[in-house]
Amino acid sequence: MNKQLVLLSIFLGCMSTAFSQRGTIENLPNFDKKEIHYGFYLGINQNDFKVSYKPSSIESPEVIVHPEIGFNVGLIADVRMSNRFNFRFEPGLSSNAKTIAFRHIGSSPDSIRSINSTYLHIPILLKMSADRYHNIKPYVLAGISFNHNFSSNQKNNDDNYAGEWRMKSDLFMYEVGVGIDIYLTYFKLSPSIRGVFALDNEIKYDNTSGSPWTDPVKFMGTRGVFLNLAFE
Repeated sequence: MNKQLVLLSIFLGCMSTAFSQRGTIENLPNFDKKEIHYGFYLGINQNDFKVSYKPSSIESPEVIVHPEIGFNVGLIADVRMSNRFNFRFEPGLSSNAKTIAFRHIGSSPDSIRSINSTYLHIPILLKMSADRYHNIKPYVLAGISFNHNFSSNQKNNDDNYAGEWRMKSDLFMYEVGVGIDIYLTYFKLSPSIRGVFALDNEIKYDNTSGSPWTDPVKFMGTRGVFLNLAFE
């Protein structure tokens, strides 16, 4: 909660700075003329799973995901395509934790699985910007990302019957977001909020059919929110 409040305060402070630009000197007037520039970003995330079910031997399956706050960090390479369009490459790391409760199993310890995940997150994005107004410029972006889960446990032969939760290592996601470029004296600050959504089913099914953990699950894929601050 403290992390959320700190970053939210910074985000709101950036918004306040952005919208109090009237009558000020235009900073970095030639910044957007660069063919390519670099930067880095920091942020927080909250990811859970979208879960859908299929017919199985398990009656009334119910899977509840309790996400925690994670963090993001990465690099930025931005290529100018035109006055309004930029191509962005933003490789980074994303870390988060979740608790999954299998309500249909009951209250035994085996009904809970705790997951700590670290992803290599490699998005390719198209950024579309509005006209610059003094020292601010809003934008939207969208793209697709390749993600590698270092904590997937995919190659582990043990499954939930041995207390091991397994996910697939590699997946693709799409993401969409909005943000605002704020031109400061020496650099550009860009707060943004993004939604990320898995295209692949991430669950690694148990070795034994009829598993109460995986058998009733048709699809389990990440969905989440990223709140980033980029420095360029």
